[in-house]
Amino acid sequence: MSTTLTPVRVPPPTRSAPRRTRVLALPETRWALASTAAFLLGLALDLGGLPWWAYGPLYALAYATGGWEPALEGLRALRGRTLDVDLLMIVAALGAAAIGQVLDGALLIVIFATSGALEALATARTADSVRGLLDLAPTMATRVTGNGEETVPTGELTLGDVLLIRPGERIGADGRVLDGASEADQATITGEPLPVAKGPGDEVFAGTLNGTGVLRVRVERDPADSVIARIVTLVEEASRTKAPTQLFIEKIEQRYAVGIVIATLAVFGVPMLFGADLTDALLRAMTFMIVASPCAVVLATMPPLLSAIANAGRHGVLVKSAVAMERLGEVDAVALDKTGTLTEGAPEVSEVRPLPGSGLAPDDLLALAAAAEHPSEHPLGRAVVRAAGERGLRIADARNFVAVPGSGVTAVVGGRRIEVGRAGDPSDLVPPDTGVGRPEAMDARRTGSAGADSKGSAGPGSPAAVVPGAEAGATVVLVTGDGIPLGTLALTDRLRPQAGAATAALTALTGTAPVLLTGDNARAAARVAEATGLTDVRADLLPEGKVEAVRRLQDAGRKVLFVGDGVNDAPALAAAHSGIAMGRAGADLALETADAVVVRDELATVPAVVRLSRAARRLVLQNLVIAGAFITGLVLWDLLGHLPLPLGVAGHEGSTVLVGLNGLRLLRESAWRPGRVPFQGTRG
Repeated sequence: MSTTLTPVRVPPPTRSAPRRTRVLALPETRWALASTAAFLLGLALDLGGLPWWAYGPLYALAYATGGWEPALEGLRALRGRTLDVDLLMIVAALGAAAIGQVLDGALLIVIFATSGALEALATARTADSVRGLLDLAPTMATRVTGNGEETVPTGELTLGDVLLIRPGERIGADGRVLDGASEADQATITGEPLPVAKGPGDEVFAGTLNGTGVLRVRVERDPADSVIARIVTLVEEASRTKAPTQLFIEKIEQRYAVGIVIATLAVFGVPMLFGADLTDALLRAMTFMIVASPCAVVLATMPPLLSAIANAGRHGVLVKSAVAMERLGEVDAVALDKTGTLTEGAPEVSEVRPLPGSGLAPDDLLALAAAAEHPSEHPLGRAVVRAAGERGLRIADARNFVAVPGSGVTAVVGGRRIEVGRAGDPSDLVPPDTGVGRPEAMDARRTGSAGADSKGSAGPGSPAAVVPGAEAGATVVLVTGDGIPLGTLALTDRLRPQAGAATAALTALTGTAPVLLTGDNARAAARVAEATGLTDVRADLLPEGKVEAVRRLQDAGRKVLFVGDGVNDAPALAAAHSGIAMGRAGADLALETADAVVVRDELATVPAVVRLSRAARRLVLQNLVIAGAFITGLVLWDLLGHLPLPLGVAGHEGSTVLVGLNGLRLLRESAWRPGRVPFQGTRG
């Protein structure tokens, strides 16, 4: 049994793998079975009264098949000037054989090999829970071409390909429905228990099962970057990381192992100085070496964390490392972005209002804004482009596009410098015919010097006066041409259906209501806060403002979890103790910065993964207590009484298997509890 947990290895997305690893497929189990068979046959011949030459070779075979691999690994570690505790077990078994206790030594090897096989099987189960997703991704897909249809391997699909999905087929790639109507079983990706209706414009995932209708789907993500592939890749990468608790254990393991060797020599040498029997002293020392080995302690940490990562991955939350999973359970405060996090991130243009004297019709203003926003990834920018498309407007080409996170965009459209940004300063909206337009207004906001209308004034020049929708909490953006204000657009965003329940669950978990941090105006933020029961609202924040708010919370002794989705959220995600990105519509920078990514658009997964992380931390603590209790009890028994070697081996290896299996409890479906909300509402 190796004292270092083997990383979860999963095949690349283009390969298929069995849902459940067969016992005999693992070399550890084959060697353990061979060792056990040789031992049992030798024991039968021994008890049958046959001579040594009949059963002795069978005991030797049990030693060789069960002990060669850990012995080889131990020698390699010794060559690297590290002491592997597995080597101590082999030495103890050989020492027992050297003083005539061949049966006890062989039993030690058999139990040792069996424990290693169970550990390998448990690790394989963790990999299987994620690897099983790959079986759901079809190997072939029907691609629609100008000449009809063709069947191609899914690995050959490219962006823009159109797939034909027939009833009952699995979808071959992540994409968007072009036409058709059906329903998709997405439980394997998003955890949704019921099929989800799909129609034109809806997103679909590779590996999900199509229902009774026919769909035409445009591929929008390379098969290697599909949700399934990302889950597998991130879990594999996470399995290669080590949590701080594990790193601390491994740091002291070498010193502990050296201490065991010194203590073993003392347990053997001191009684011999007082005339003890050689065999008894050596057996006691060997038993001490076995029961004092920290195998169970080493295995206490990673199985729970890796199981939690695998379980979260099955439900559409990609936790990037064991470190991230452990840190998620430590959070005691939450800060939430608004757009794309508490809201659906799909705002709609509700009002287009040219300023007097601009000479523009509403469609002209919208077309200019859409041209400038066309290269943008921001949800507000996409909404402006979508609104122009729905009106059938021609979107001109834009040059010299520049996006300033949290402020707006600038581009040259038709020879004019068009800027689209938040309307915060009333003087931004002074009509151009007054001659007092402020070209520097947007630049001032970018540096954080312009004051937002945080008091909600609705004077003659305020956004609320220009766009009535602003009073109702709409987001207002200002469009300027060559520095001259041209007009405003009002955009509204829908609240996520589970936003209130999710904030209530986060409040229950941390004991404090989440803080709302947004770059949007105070009215829009207040509307969302009221709907979700939040009281601490901080609006009109630039990216650095969100970072400052997070740091202030952490300076007060809180461990903050920040949840966001946009480019402007990336600094706050990096600054927080832990960060979770809403991944379906999230910006690439936010996804790269966050510790975890929520694939589906359900905020309820955030408290669920925090709860899962806390369960993992509890299991780690349980395992450490179990391992420590076993080691202490067995060592005291050996030193103060007479602990038989076979019983010591059984106790030591039994505790190792016990902590390993205890950690795997988090692989169960019941460990994921997204719907557990103790109450509705929040505590202020």
